[in-house]
Amino acid sequence: MPKMKTKKCAVKRMKMSATGKVMRSQGGKAHLNNGKTRSRKRNLRGIVATDKTVAKTYARALQGR
Repeated sequence: MPKMKTKKCAVKRMKMSATGKVMRSQGGKAHLNNGKTRSRKRNLRGIVATDKTVAKTYARALQGR
């Protein structure tokens, strides 16, 4: 049986935490930033855990890692 291949697009966008959660960066900070407040842009920094409904799918895409 062949090995599971990692989805390379998933590797560039997500990573697994030490506890097994799928972590991702938040969107909404690349353009149209003039209308957003300073605190709103600051809160979009960093990474967050994915929603439980799609975490299983993302974890399978990262399975080769």
